[in-house]
Amino acid sequence: MAGFYETANEVQTERAILVGVKLPRAIDYEFDESLKELRLLATSAGAQVLDIVTQERKKIDPAYFIGKGKVSEIRAMIDSGGANVVIFDEELTPAQIRNLENSLEVKVIDRATLILDIFVNRAKTNEAKVQVELAQLNHLLPRLTRQWTHLSKQYGGIGTKGPGETQLETDRRLINNKIKILKKKLDKIDKERITQRKNRLDLFRVCLVGYTNAGKSTLFNCLTKSGVITENRLFSTLDSTTRKLADSNGRKILLTDTVGFINKLPHHLVASFKSTLDEVRLANLLIHVVDFSHPHYLKRIANVTEVLSEIGADKIPIIMAFNKIDKSAEPYAEFGHYFTPDLRNFFISAIKKQGIEHLIKRITFLADDNNSA
Repeated sequence: MAGFYETANEVQTERAILVGVKLPRAIDYEFDESLKELRLLATSAGAQVLDIVTQERKKIDPAYFIGKGKVSEIRAMIDSGGANVVIFDEELTPAQIRNLENSLEVKVIDRATLILDIFVNRAKTNEAKVQVELAQLNHLLPRLTRQWTHLSKQYGGIGTKGPGETQLETDRRLINNKIKILKKKLDKIDKERITQRKNRLDLFRVCLVGYTNAGKSTLFNCLTKSGVITENRLFSTLDSTTRKLADSNGRKILLTDTVGFINKLPHHLVASFKSTLDEVRLANLLIHVVDFSHPHYLKRIANVTEVLSEIGADKIPIIMAFNKIDKSAEPYAEFGHYFTPDLRNFFISAIKKQGIEHLIKRITFLADDNNSA
């Protein structure tokens, strides 16, 4: 189970110290927001966050990422507080991880490894599991020497579940062979998806996209009148789910709920989730679900827009669904003119079912427009 490691007599929750480095060009609120998000990620992985350490630097230390004095400070915190994992908010090099683990004598992981670990625990279908394992192995390959040297079977928990633990005694050739096998499996899945799409060419395909925990699954349930499990946690949805749009008056409209995006999303994950993200790329319409109650929702919109561009989905028609207006301090009422059918911005509460009727009307309007084109 991620977030835990076993000793001879007990199972203990991992106790974490989080580390962030602020460089000269960093924006204050973005730096603070990233660390808050790292805390949520660590908690989602099952860790107990003991403390957060920050350091302002002109540049990254090539050997330790942070300064040696800060390393000593963290070591003292470990000795006094009992932390057994240190999590950095940025991606570390294999050499930096090795040096830090030698000095701190606890496991050291970075944000990318943490996100990968969460994905391991969220993956339910065979497709998602294959995609996550492929991402893990691609992430593991350049770090193979460290894994051999420092991650023995006494380590478990966040950052080491799955391939990171089972491949410790393998070499690069075996891992590359495994990567080839996984890619073949995904190619087969891709071919099956292509066949399925050919059978659905007459359907209008809509995909929900957005930052993780924006309320996509709740909106999905609301629009399809289905019972997809919704949870208030990061990455609650990894597996794409597709249902027919309810209240579509006989129109053939399919709605798909997709994996949420996040700041500093590991590139290995984006690449490995190609088959899942194809659902986004091949959609007729995207609904970008935004947590309107979040103080920095505009930044999150930019993060999602960047990923959509990265995967080649930035030219697809899009509707903005500003969700959670029941929790927002923003005076959304003054934007009431956005509800008109010729615009693509809607203020809604999926959980309270506010504004949903207007959104459905817009979706069906665009579906009719697409069919008549």
